[in-house]
Amino acid sequence: MPQLHATRRIRIATLAVPVILPPALLAQDCDPDALFGDEVRYDVGTLPQDIAVGDLNRDGNPDLVVTNRETDNISVLLGRGDGTFEQQLRFDAGRDPQGVALGDLNGDDVLDIVATNEEGRDVSVLLGRGDGTFARQQLFSVGTTPQGVALGDLNGDGALDAIVANEDDNDASILIGKGDGTFDTLARVRVGRVPQDVALADLDGDGNLDAVVSNEESNDISLLLGRGDGTFQDQATFAAGDEPQGLALGDLNLDGVLDIAVANDDGGTASVLLGRRGGSFQPRQSFAAGTAPMDIAIADLDGDDIPDLVVANGRGLDVSVLIGRGDGRFDAERSFLVGARPVGVVAADLNSDGAIDVAAAVEGSREASVLLNQCVDSPCPADLDGDGSLTIFDFLAFQNLFDARDPIADFDGDGEFTIFDFLAFQNAFDAGCP
Repeated sequence: MPQLHATRRIRIATLAVPVILPPALLAQDCDPDALFGDEVRYDVGTLPQDIAVGDLNRDGNPDLVVTNRETDNISVLLGRGDGTFEQQLRFDAGRDPQGVALGDLNGDDVLDIVATNEEGRDVSVLLGRGDGTFARQQLFSVGTTPQGVALGDLNGDGALDAIVANEDDNDASILIGKGDGTFDTLARVRVGRVPQDVALADLDGDGNLDAVVSNEESNDISLLLGRGDGTFQDQATFAAGDEPQGLALGDLNLDGVLDIAVANDDGGTASVLLGRRGGSFQPRQSFAAGTAPMDIAIADLDGDDIPDLVVANGRGLDVSVLIGRGDGRFDAERSFLVGARPVGVVAADLNSDGAIDVAAAVEGSREASVLLNQCVDSPCPADLDGDGSLTIFDFLAFQNLFDARDPIADFDGDGEFTIFDFLAFQNAFDAGCP
């Protein structure tokens, strides 16, 4: 099990009673250098590429899905709810599976799998049975060397559709879902050179899904504004870093507008393009990551309600974490080991403790690597002695922490130690425990 921060002992001289602060409380400091415990690895197939997370067997616990390029299959790791996973189940895919996405394609309230097959020029659809197993794949044609895939209702009919980045055709395929787990091919739309990844969201506020695509050879991002009928306007392009790969969307500067974060393979950076209202983006800012960044995820990792970045470094041994400042800028990267050549990454609460964890597809070691977050807020902030109830000992512990100018006693979060911290503690105490 991952080790949490070392427990501190507080001596209350008046009673000579030791008060032990629980690890969850100590983790409120959220030291970014100790954000995660040691990685735990799980066997998957050969040359894993992409990874997705979702509840596949409807037990309330997150599960993992990994595409395995060399073994032409998909690994499913069912979660136990505590951040650990069962031994993999494998399901056949097409030739050289790459990108993966999860969604309910046939309206049965069960997640299904869509995976792109690089050598097959098609996508595999595996319909879920609701118990973590899947029906035999169905194949649907797309373009040449498909890479990333995203799911969303592109034409407003209530059924999920798919958009696929076709690397060698410099375009994206639009697959219109019929609502029964099958697709019609509607159209293909031009993007930049050698597209890699794709994401969907309403970027211009018109109620229709739009697409962004990362283009490796043209070093840019294509923006495709959706018309709401499954078609898109001609692309607008925005410069990214060198050889952009995986991308993600999130509000990185807290202005209510979605931004783009993209991993740049050749540049060793993550680029951020801050969104403008109406569906446009500001010039990129770039932040150093590790060696050959291949994928990226956006999540609040340190619990401060500000999005952070986690980057899979495809020719390294680690993922990079960049802590967000709330204005679209980020602190210097911090590295966490996951194994040789991580190429896919997701961020989600894997053990239901309220903190966001990380899982990576590790190409070199044929594994999925899980990093559990140690930054867990106390469910009862005023329970300073960690005994699950609020008593005089919590008041004594607070006094001791306040006198020591410990950050835990800065209850109003203003960086100072004043009467207002006492009032904030009193309010938390009066609110009781869940």
